[in-house]
Amino acid sequence: MTERYTTTDAGGPAPSDDQSLTVGPDGPILLQDHYLIEQMAMFNRERIPERQPHAKGGGAFGHFEVTGDVSRYTRAAVFQPGATTETLIRFSTVAGERGSPDTWRDPRGFAVKFYTSEGNFDMVGNNTPIFFIRDPLKFQHFIRSQKRMAASNLRDHNMQWDFWTLSPESAHQVTWLMGDRGIPRSWRHMNGYGSHTYSWINAAGEIFWVKYHFITDQGIEFLNQRDADRLAGEDGDYHQRDLYRAIERGEYPSWTLKMQIMPFEQAKAYRFNPFDLTKVWPHADFPLVEVGRLTLDRNVTDYHTEIEQAAFEPNSLVPGTGLSPDKMLLARGFSYADAHRARLGTNYKQIPVNSPKVQVHSYSKDGAMRIANVSDPVYAPNSYGGPHADPARAAEVRWYADGDMVRAAYTLRAEDDDWGQAGTLVREVLDDDARDRLVHNIIGHVCKGVREPVLSRVFQYWRNVDPDLGKAVEAGVRANLS
Repeated sequence: MTERYTTTDAGGPAPSDDQSLTVGPDGPILLQDHYLIEQMAMFNRERIPERQPHAKGGGAFGHFEVTGDVSRYTRAAVFQPGATTETLIRFSTVAGERGSPDTWRDPRGFAVKFYTSEGNFDMVGNNTPIFFIRDPLKFQHFIRSQKRMAASNLRDHNMQWDFWTLSPESAHQVTWLMGDRGIPRSWRHMNGYGSHTYSWINAAGEIFWVKYHFITDQGIEFLNQRDADRLAGEDGDYHQRDLYRAIERGEYPSWTLKMQIMPFEQAKAYRFNPFDLTKVWPHADFPLVEVGRLTLDRNVTDYHTEIEQAAFEPNSLVPGTGLSPDKMLLARGFSYADAHRARLGTNYKQIPVNSPKVQVHSYSKDGAMRIANVSDPVYAPNSYGGPHADPARAAEVRWYADGDMVRAAYTLRAEDDDWGQAGTLVREVLDDDARDRLVHNIIGHVCKGVREPVLSRVFQYWRNVDPDLGKAVEAGVRANLS
């Protein structure tokens, strides 16, 4: 076997792996020891800014195979019968920093990159079908309320509940969060959701509103609070370790993609705003339609290049897919890409893990760390054979012009309240044991530092969700604080 020698980053042979260049055996280090300087300088720079939310996470590569026929709803090649597409998934927590435990109570990010034959398609979601807020102006404030206090640099439950109780639209998501699914047993044992309403467009140009559901084939399993707290101390990387070892063993986790599909016109008169991120669509109204299976079968080989530098954004779309009038989704279409530019650099899509498998014909030019050459002409329109846009793609976003529909979406409807679906979840979805665990989890969380006037609002918050639940929470908290 050919011996491999250490090299500098320029490829030249390195003089030593363990000794600096000095004047004599014990003399001062020489400035011309360029390899030592390279090693120290690179070490000082090898960390990049962590993500603001979703900093702690991991993932793996795999493939998506279409098993159903949804061609009458979308012309996207990735969802056509028989198609198989390479994928990357990144799972994460939301609030914790990179070194935080995997088993904190928190929503989990569920981001999928499809390397399709028509360019990269990203589905950036969570393990919950809803979210805490519906207006993007509140997002920055929400994330800050879940992070750390300015003075103490400590996470603070009073701050969290202060925000939640002053934002009643959070009730549905907080009910999910405080329930069993707030701490998945593993990334393999949780669902993934697009959460937002998106659009699909078929070959005839018809638009449908859709929701993505990745249903775990391993079954839903969760950790109780006691076991999660224990694991947070014993193994902060519990979920990362579980996924890596499962794939190494050949136990490849999979999820079945199912869609809810709403005809375009039905959104105008549906009983609640179908673009409201704090609401689910009842399955009785819009049954799940199977599309395909997503399987993870290959671990990453370099966490930094393939996970930490992986960039997912909901505006990475392919023909046959689109956004919707959901205000949160439209704002994310800007904010995610902007976050990547700030964290990774303006040419982050040229990092191999983010590069599409198809040829790129873009008028983007220059910038730091650009590695793909450009060629003239570098402007459009032009007379010299440069690429030109696809008019068919422009037609796919025609809902933007339907001002009446967009305005109607944000006109108050019969079931546009903030508490109804959270109450239904408590009374009709959870069984008695799950309700008991929900009460226990809320009490434990609130008793860790929540104080007046926030405390009284917490009790009213849960009474609004369900009177019996609110009564049980107040009784339990007061008993613990007495």
